[in-house]
Amino acid sequence: MNYSNELANIKNRILKKKKIFLKLILIVVFTLDRISKNKILNDFNERTYFVNDFLNLDLIWNIGIGFGFLSTDTLLFYNLVTFLIGSVILILFYILITSKSIDNLIYSIIVGGACGNFYDRLVYNAVPDFIDLHYNNFHWFTFNVADIFITLGILAFIIKGFFVKNLK
Repeated sequence: MNYSNELANIKNRILKKKKIFLKLILIVVFTLDRISKNKILNDFNERTYFVNDFLNLDLIWNIGIGFGFLSTDTLLFYNLVTFLIGSVILILFYILITSKSIDNLIYSIIVGGACGNFYDRLVYNAVPDFIDLHYNNFHWFTFNVADIFITLGILAFIIKGFFVKNLK
């Protein structure tokens, strides 16, 4: 019996299951974002819904990138930014499916959120943001569920970079 071939087959099966798991995470993140945005877009009748002293739901349409940066009314610039975002998503997805590191989990979360916002850019020509965190008169940038996952993924990379070395 050839044990090296058997070990290689087991390793390949594990890698295939891992890739399916990572794609499933990406799909779950995307789906959670779509569900939250559909709920807001279909059932939101008020301009602002006060949840508590620190949280409002307030629908705004973001035509820029993260937190409204680079917002413009110029269609050419909007399309260029959308193309660049799509290109970055494709690169991240390529890294996700070709890499074997633990970073794939983080890539799955980021790409899932990015795909949610990219979908909105293509369908609505803007991204619906609706989560408004505030304290008294200080309001953080309005954001959505996709932004939460993208931010968590980036924070995970930063924390991993500081505290975890050579983890594969």
